[in-house]
This record gives sequence, structure tokens and C-alpha cells, in this order.
Amino acid sequence: MDQQYTNLRRNVSLLGEYLGATIEHAQGEKVLEKVEQIRHLAKASRSGDHQARQTLIDTLKALSNEELLPVCRAFNHFLNLANVADQYHTVSKSGSPEGPFFTIEETLKTLRTRVDNGECSLDDAMDALQALHIELVLTAHPTEVTRRTIISKHVELSDCLKQLENNESDSIERESILSRVAQLICQAWHTNEIRDKRPTPLEEAKWGFAVVENSLWHAIPQFVDNLAKLVKDYLQVELPLNFAPVKLASWMGGDRDGNPNVTADVTQSVLDHGRWMALDLYYRDLDKLSAELSMSEANTTLLSLTNGSSEPYRQLLKSLKADLRETIDHLEDKIKGLPSSSSDKIRFTDQLREPLVACFNSLNEQGMEVIAKGLLQDVLRRLDCFGVHLCKLDIRQDSARHTEVLSELTGYLGIGDYAQWSEADKQAFLLSELSSRRPIIPKHWQPSESAQEVINTFETIAAQDRAALGIYVISMARNASDVLAVQLLLKESGVRFNLPVAPLFETLDDLNRAPDVMKELLSSSWYKGHLAHQQYIMIGYSDSAKDAGMMAAGWAQYCAMESLISIGEQHGIKMKLFHGRGGTIGRGGAPAMQALRSQPPGSLKHGLRVTEQGEMIRFKFGLSSVAIQSLSLYASAIVENNLFPPPTPKSQWREAMELLSKASCEQYRKYVRNTPDFVAYFRSATPEIELAKLPLGSRPAKRNPKGGIESLRAIPWIFAWSQNRLMLPAWLGANEGIKAVLNLGGEALIEEMSDLWPFFRTRLEMLEMVFCKADLWLTEYYDERLVPDDLRPIGEKLRDELKETIEGVQRLAPKGSLLSAQPWVKESIKLRNPYTDPLNLLQVELLKRTRESQDHQLDSALMITMMGIAAGLRNTG
Repeated sequence: MDQQYTNLRRNVSLLGEYLGATIEHAQGEKVLEKVEQIRHLAKASRSGDHQARQTLIDTLKALSNEELLPVCRAFNHFLNLANVADQYHTVSKSGSPEGPFFTIEETLKTLRTRVDNGECSLDDAMDALQALHIELVLTAHPTEVTRRTIISKHVELSDCLKQLENNESDSIERESILSRVAQLICQAWHTNEIRDKRPTPLEEAKWGFAVVENSLWHAIPQFVDNLAKLVKDYLQVELPLNFAPVKLASWMGGDRDGNPNVTADVTQSVLDHGRWMALDLYYRDLDKLSAELSMSEANTTLLSLTNGSSEPYRQLLKSLKADLRETIDHLEDKIKGLPSSSSDKIRFTDQLREPLVACFNSLNEQGMEVIAKGLLQDVLRRLDCFGVHLCKLDIRQDSARHTEVLSELTGYLGIGDYAQWSEADKQAFLLSELSSRRPIIPKHWQPSESAQEVINTFETIAAQDRAALGIYVISMARNASDVLAVQLLLKESGVRFNLPVAPLFETLDDLNRAPDVMKELLSSSWYKGHLAHQQYIMIGYSDSAKDAGMMAAGWAQYCAMESLISIGEQHGIKMKLFHGRGGTIGRGGAPAMQALRSQPPGSLKHGLRVTEQGEMIRFKFGLSSVAIQSLSLYASAIVENNLFPPPTPKSQWREAMELLSKASCEQYRKYVRNTPDFVAYFRSATPEIELAKLPLGSRPAKRNPKGGIESLRAIPWIFAWSQNRLMLPAWLGANEGIKAVLNLGGEALIEEMSDLWPFFRTRLEMLEMVFCKADLWLTEYYDERLVPDDLRPIGEKLRDELKETIEGVQRLAPKGSLLSAQPWVKESIKLRNPYTDPLNLLQVELLKRTRESQDHQLDSALMITMMGIAAGLRNTG
């Protein structure tokens, strides 16, 4: 264990040395000396040296406005480089000696043992594996603070670390690698870290496409291929060629909830760009295949397809490449808004898959299996995952926007205001119109601009091939009518295929009412017949936690999932649960294995569909080897959850969670909703207002620009509290909840729930992870420097509450730590703290100066502190 940390620290030190040399060369010796002084003071401060801490504070307060920017940049770069080393370490020889497939291999070993011991049958094991379905939904929620151009340099630095690990001895080659490290770090330093402006939705989508091109395009076929080999090794079963456990979807360019920048035209453009990139990637693959498949032996099927060519594989690939090139040219012209002389030939996946399968079968029949299972098999696996659209695009819109369209329509038709009708009347109207064959929208009706944009979106959906789209998600879904309204708008817009419509239950009340809403919907014979035995439901993590606190939200999510699974079984409907998890604890984030193993029994029976957001996409899928490791974790958890589900909670555990949920929610809301001046305190003690200056994403920070804290999105709410290290949304209320459980059954009950119930154990582990990132002295320093005297008692109470929560959880944890099984989490945070602390102190200084003088010259330095702290904590929102 010490050895693996030694290698990590060595890499951090190496990258830091080259950064130091770059700073000295670019900024001068004095700036580097100042940075080094601050770094050493921060390390001493973290070691408990109070005099060093005071000297650190005084040194940073004494910096001139001109000195602030280079010092902020230095620590931001230190943290980004530490993250490069950290991420690489997770898949390095020393950090992960077993390799990225370790978790799924361990699961298959366990399966083999249990089959041999008669604990489960081979058929059950194979059913679980063949039902394995992971759908990753890439979202552009504004939490990725690092520019794409910087990310690409960091990816290459990871490659350099890998080369250095494989080349330990001194050599000319090693010197060449180190020279490249120096170049990349210098390039990054001389590149502006901050975007000039917010990215457009199309730019966000291109960022997502780049992750596919640079990582997932290579990782997914490798993952599937190795999984198939492991299944054959351990279970002696051959998985079919079309085994496709991983699918990809995206919200980038389809999520219009509160984002006026995502229009129907933008959505169409994103769809065109996605297909263009997919076809371009396939063209490159086929080009390589043409060079490889020079063989002449072929079966009769392939020879008939190529008119008996002497190089049948190349002949077939030549024809496919010509069609691809023509389609790529057509899409390029369309994207540029130019008339095209090229045809749109390749629109469906089978147009590529069927001829390539013919090549695959021919090679196998001619005894060339080893060739068939090379690049050709990879391309077939890519087609099964990415199709010709790269990733399916979800559409998301707020339920209120659909209501607005129907209100305008019913008003125009003279039958009243739909928005004012009772729920029963809305449902009766919608079901009547859904059953009717006549259209309800008049041809010459001219709705408002806002309503017309919603209609345009549905018309854009109608113009697509079904395979281009994922599902339609309704934000803030509260009633059955919210789902039926979308079904009516799809019908009226001429959508010819059955697009799944998923209500997103977000607030605490909505989660609690979700089962009743679904019962109402399934009581309709029209709706049940329309479903085709499959219903998507999205479980909201962000807004429920913002509304009620993390502990109450977690229990509401658990109960909602349990009830929805049961309702689906009663009605013969597959309930496909879609998890809207963010990166942070306050938005459902947790290590993937623990999060999935803690879900209710049966909740993963129909696969996993989960959002992957912002910077977490990069941390979990930005490198091919890391992506494989993440997929391995997901696959293991799903198979184990389905074959060997966690226990159904005992009645006493349920009673305990009801008490915990109620008490924690009351405590959370006592502060957030019912404490006078809480909003004023929040905006003084955190950089919430200043966050708007950071050009993170295309979406506004608030759903309603004129609203207060209730209209603030969950991401900036979490982001702001993480910046000042109070981490409030992730723990507030937990202490009162745990006290309620202690009153019910004492420490014995807590210990039993922690030992036997993964759901409860995960809550406690998540809390301790938050405690590693929270910091009482830094939070207190924010208050001392930034908060008016009359608001400071709020901060004092919150810090007392945090301290008591930490002590309480650690007292209940075995050996004082729940993370003893994950020592790497603590080590990773510990590694970055000496670099993050100075940025927190610098941020306080910059907030103080900018709030007093309104000096916008300091905005760049302030934004860099936000980016650096985000990098230091590894998740922002």
C-alpha cells in the first residue's frame, strides 16, 4: 500500500517540478519563491502548525493585486496536475496491479464458485449476464470547469506517465518522454484557463463527442471483448457476437429545461453533427480494415456480393467507404447550410452492419477466426453500441412548458384555460384526444413564440429516425396529466414511432407521489396499451436533496423505487429506472459500486440508465483504461445486485429510516427555509453571486432569473457550498436523523443496519467522504472576512452542527472510520489539500477586495480560484 502511494507522490512531485520550472521561466524567480513559500506554509498548516497557518494567511493578504493572478494560476495548475497523476494512478501498475477488469473478473470468479456450490444455476448466471445493460447518458450540466484544449494536454500527460512507468531505466527514450512532459506543462501554463464566453449547446455537444472519439470509441469494444473472454474462461459459455451491454445517450443539445439556448434548430444541428462524427469514425475504421483484409478466400455469400472479386473483402469495403464518403459530404453541406450534390445514403446501422457481418462470417468459415476477431469485430461492437448516430439524443423539457402550449390551444378553441382545469378534467380531455383520430391543432393557429418553440421541438422529433433518439424526459413531473400532455403533443406533431416518455420526479413530494401517479396512468387502458410493456421513470437526486436534505431525499428515492418496481410487476410492465445522479454527494454521487449495491432489490433488473455529468465524465471516462475500469465496476454491481440482491429492509430498519428522514428533513428545512436571513448569509459566505461570472455552461444558473434561492438550480447551490468548504447540502440534518435512530434502538440498531444493509452503510460512508472535504477553519475564515457581524451567528451554529455530526458519525463507525476499506479516498484528498487551502484563502481575499471595490480586474484571478478549488475537491456540482 505504501509503495503505491510512493509512486503517486513521485509522479505528483515530477509534474510539480516541471511546473515550477515553467513558472520560474515565465514569471521570474521571485514569483516561484513566493509560490514555494506558500506551498510549504500550507503543508505545515495542514500538519497542525498554527503559527504556519497564521503566516500563510498574512502572506496571502499581503499580496498585491498584480501578484494574485500568477499565484492563483500556479495552485490551480498544481491541482490539475495532481489530478492527472491521481487519475492515471487508478489504472497504473502500482495503483491497480490487477488491471481495469479486476472487479468484473472477481464477480465472475464468485459466480463460478456459487454455481459449483449449487447456490445458483449456470442458466441464472447467464441470464443475468445476457440481461446486462448499461446506458450512460452524457450531460452538459455546467460543472466541467476545464477547457477542452487543456484537457487534451492532460490526457497526453497521462500517456507520458504510462510510458515512464514502462521505461524505468535511464535512456534516451526516457529523456524524450520527460522533454514532452515539460512541453505539455509549458503549453498549458501559457494557455488561457478561462473560456472567453460561455459554450453554446452545440459546443457542449462537441465536447461530449470528443470524449467518445478519444476514449469510449476504443474502450467499449475492448471492454465487451474482454468481458466475453472472461465469461468463456469462467463459465465456459460463448456470448453472441451482438452482445452489446453498453449503450450511449446524451442530453447535450436536447436538454431545454430552463435553457433558452437549446432550440429545435440547435437540436437538429446536434443530431447532424453526431451522425457526421460517427460516420467519419467508421470511415477511418474501414480505411484501416481495407489495408488489413487483403485475403482472397471467401465464402459464396461474400463472393456473390462482390461479383467474384479476387479481393472480395476490399471490394465490399470500397463500396461501403464510397457510400460513407458521400453521406459525410452531404452532412457537411447540411451543417454549413449549403446546397448539396451528395446523397444521404447511410442512415441506418444495418446498412453498415449487414455487409460487415458477411465479412465476419466469411472469415470464420474460411478458417481465419483470428482475423475476424480483430478490428472487424471491434467495428461490429461499435455499431452495436454507437449505431450511426454516435449517441441517442434525449429530449428534456419542463412540464410547465407543455401546460403553456395546451392552455393557449384550449383558449384559442374556446373551451377554457387548460392550466386552470382540475387534474381529472385534464386527464379526461387528454385521453379523449389521444383516442381520437382527428387532429386538435388547427392549421392556421398562431401560438406565442414560447409555445411555438415547444411545438417546433416536437416537429423536429417527428423528422428523425427512431434510432437517433433516446427518450423524452419531463422535468418537474407531478401528475399523470404531465405525461399524457407529452403523448398528445407527440401524436399531434406526427411522430410515427413510440418514443418513451419518462416523468422526472424531482422534489421530495414528487418522489413520494410517484407511485400514485404511475397507478393513475396504468389505470388507463389507452396508456397501458400504448406502453408496449415498458415504462421509463427518472429518479431525481439533485432537487430532492436541495429540497429536503441528502438523508431524507435518499430514503424517498429508495421507497419510490421499491414501490415503482412493485407496481410494474403487478401490471406486467418493465419499470426502467433512470438515475439523475450528479458528481457530488449532495446530488446522488457516491462510488459507483456502493451506490448500485445499495439500491432496492430488483431495481437493476432491467438494466442501469444513469446520467454522467460535467467533469465526472472526464474523471470516469476520459481515458480508455479508466473508462474500462468504470464499466467493469458498473457491470459487477449490476450482475451482483440482480443475482444476489441486498436484503429487503426489516420493519425496524424501515421505522428507523422514517424517523431519520423526518428528523433530518425538519432540521435541514429549519435552516434553509425557516432561518431568517439564511439566504443573505449564504450569499455572503459563499461565492454564489460571483459564480455567474464563470462561463461554465450554456444554461443559466437559475430557472427563473428573478427568483430567489428556490429558483436556484441544484448545481450552483452545491457548487457554492463546496467552494467555502462547508459542504452543507451533503450533511445538514443528518445528525438529528441519527439521534432519532439512536433513541429508537440505540447504537446496536445503527450497527446492525450498517453491517447488514448496504443502503444505510452507503449513507454513512458518503457522510464521511464529505467530512474529508469539509473544513471548519476555512469555513470560519470565510465568515470572518466576508460575512456581516449580524449574520455570523448562523455560520457559528452551522459549524457547531457540522462538528457534532462528524463526531457522532465517527463514534458510530467501526474503528472510527467507515472509509477504512477505501483508504485511497482519504489519501487522494490529503494529497490535494495543501494545494487547495491556499486557493480557498486567496478566494476569500479576492471576494473581499472585489466586493469592496467592484474592481473587475480581479475577476480572472477569482474565477481561477473557483476552478482550482473545484479541481481540488474533484467534483463541483
